[in-house]
This record gives sequence, C-alpha cells and structure tokens, in this order.
Amino acid sequence: QVQLVESGGGLMQAGGSLRLSCATSGRTVSSYDMGWFRRAPGKEREFVAAISWSGGKTYYAESVKGRFTISRDNAKNTLYLQMNKLKPEDTAVYYCAAARTSQLTIVQALYNYWGQGTQVTVSS
Repeated sequence: QVQLVESGGGLMQAGGSLRLSCATSGRTVSSYDMGWFRRAPGKEREFVAAISWSGGKTYYAESVKGRFTISRDNAKNTLYLQMNKLKPEDTAVYYCAAARTSQLTIVQALYNYWGQGTQVTVSS
C-alpha cells in the first residue's frame, strides 16, 4: 500500500504563489510516477501535472504550463507542486496520485493511489 498526504493549500490572492507538498509512505514510492490533479467546484477532476519516477520527464496541462512546476525528492519521499501567478480559476481541491505504469501518463484511471486533497482558493 501507498499512503499520500497533501499539504500547503490555502487562500491566496491572484498573482501570488503557493507550494503544495505530498508526503508519501508505504511501498517504495520512488519507483512510481506521480501526478497532481484538481477538482474545481462543480467540475470534474482534471489533470494538472505529472512527473516520472526519476524526475526526468514531466507533463503539464496547457492551463498551468509556464506557471506551475512539478518536482520530487525521492530521498524525502515527497512530491511538490510550485504554483506561481495564481489565477481565480486555479481554485480547486488538489490531489496527488501515484501510478505504476510503463509510461508517464495523464490518465486518472491509471493512477493507483490517491491522497485526500488540499484546498487551494485564489481570490481576485
């Protein structure tokens, strides 16, 4: 089993920055690809960013490209999402997830483990 716990969410004004963290425990998560997803009020959960187990490959949703940066520290078993230039439309519950797949994926159904989420609210 893999346990994922997000932190770092909160209330921020538009244009500000937040850094989300996802602490992992259980199986050797360093061998898992990992991702961030979000669910905005009244919307389906959507892909935000993903990173390969080595950190060598990353994917981003077009809506966050150039503003968000996903990274990981396998020695600390922690995943990060640096969010800059926040916009009100970034308001959502953010989830981290872990996947054991042959290729880095943005497909939610292929992620095996999920955290409980952390709320990010961006005011205009």
